[in-house]
Amino acid sequence: MKKRVIVVVIDSMGIGALEDAEDYGDSLECNTLCNLARENGGINVPNLEHMGLGNIRPVEGVKEVNNPIAQYGIMKMKSKGKDTTTGHWEIAGLVLDKPFRTYKEFPAELINKFIEETGCKGIIGNIPASGTKIIEQYHNEHIETKFPIIYTSADSVFQIAVDIDVIPLETLYEWCKIARELLDEGDYRVSRVIARPYHIENGKPVRIGKFRHDYSVPPSSDTVLNILEKNSKTVYGIGKIKDIFVGSGITKATPTGSNAEGLQVTLDAIKNDDSDLIFTNLVDTDMLFGHRRDVKGYAGAIENIDKALNDILPALLDNDMLIITADHGCDPTYKGSDHTREMVPLLIYGKKIAPENLGIKDSYTYVADRIKDWLL
Repeated sequence: MKKRVIVVVIDSMGIGALEDAEDYGDSLECNTLCNLARENGGINVPNLEHMGLGNIRPVEGVKEVNNPIAQYGIMKMKSKGKDTTTGHWEIAGLVLDKPFRTYKEFPAELINKFIEETGCKGIIGNIPASGTKIIEQYHNEHIETKFPIIYTSADSVFQIAVDIDVIPLETLYEWCKIARELLDEGDYRVSRVIARPYHIENGKPVRIGKFRHDYSVPPSSDTVLNILEKNSKTVYGIGKIKDIFVGSGITKATPTGSNAEGLQVTLDAIKNDDSDLIFTNLVDTDMLFGHRRDVKGYAGAIENIDKALNDILPALLDNDMLIITADHGCDPTYKGSDHTREMVPLLIYGKKIAPENLGIKDSYTYVADRIKDWLL
């Protein structure tokens, strides 16, 4: 019977600060999952509990069980950084020795070249900001000038937001491509250019997740995705996976606008798709709740993922391996709005996989190794 691997990345669900977290401006007390569970008065995740989540670390509302059904443990990030691209690349087997650069504002020469080459005549912003807040702050000026709103964060990102009723979506994408080319020409080392389209709903600017598009730098060397491709295996990327890897090693892809959609597409793939690796990113935990420091929203998102496992776990075939993990932290109880440098939980389940305490692994690349061992 054909073997498959399903990897689900719960974006930013860290489980404790790394030893060097203070070097990245974070506290050693950062712990996305445990802190949000405590502040929320507990979380209700019976499937994750049964898999062994409460055996990894004490998580309020999640019991430690005597006979977990899955393998469970923790992974440390070996790469330098705490961003989405770095985390996903390491999950896929690629460790970065040099972190991507972050900015408080982008250099004037870059902005001037962007204005010249896009013909946009000007920009608004050029500051680190929450994506929801900045479009509220600058929407009226954007309407008046038709200038794009450009902003960044503690992540290595160059983000461009426009109201697509003012600037067409195709124009936004073209501007992002130009920004990506300009960043690649210099030594800017920016990981991602992100198109952030929005429109007005009920009188307020609202981002349109399904039209978001990331323009990332390509992986600097082969990942497990490329290794699978060279061995005639297929990879199905769900959510922003294709963007993160710039399509490298991805056979097919489905972008998603929400966790609910991503979970449904994943379930459909488990039931109907013959890809060897199904690789899903669930971004709402990070984008909607971690960065906004929304404890209740984050807890609710994890509980909804757990509910989806009611259908996902029974749908798995005898030779399937399900891996649930994260890519970094974004502690909603911590100051600011940025990612936090953390370890991540690891749960591995399969009908033919014996439950085991995996302990602490020194790199996310452990996932890539498990994928290769299972499929090759």
